[in-house]
Amino acid sequence: QMQVVESGGGVVQAGGSLRLSCAASGRTLSSTMGWFRQAPGKEREFVAALTFYSLNTYAADSVKGRFTISGNKAKNAIFLQMNNLSPEDTAVYYCAARIYGLSRGSGTAESSQFYDVWGQGTQVTVSA
Repeated sequence: QMQVVESGGGVVQAGGSLRLSCAASGRTLSSTMGWFRQAPGKEREFVAALTFYSLNTYAADSVKGRFTISGNKAKNAIFLQMNNLSPEDTAVYYCAARIYGLSRGSGTAESSQFYDVWGQGTQVTVSA
């Protein structure tokens, strides 16, 4: 069974950078992997996603120009380079994977329901 593990969170000052990593283990492959985040008192929101088939990327308006998602299909891994961080980026960041070849309903990479397996989350804290 596929498992997803993310890492790389930490504490940085405003304007700083962090790089998050996520890998899906097991022999099952991913078709799409994405990042979501949840700040204290707020709902979980989409951050960025990557489709391995076409290597297309998607990003939320709130992070465009600052965050960049990349991936390694062979390793079932994705990364999130976060630059010019602000306190508003403070949240638990979650990685998710959509299983390749699994028949399911339609959806979009920006929706949490699109994904099948989730990681435990990694904390990102940005100080003012």
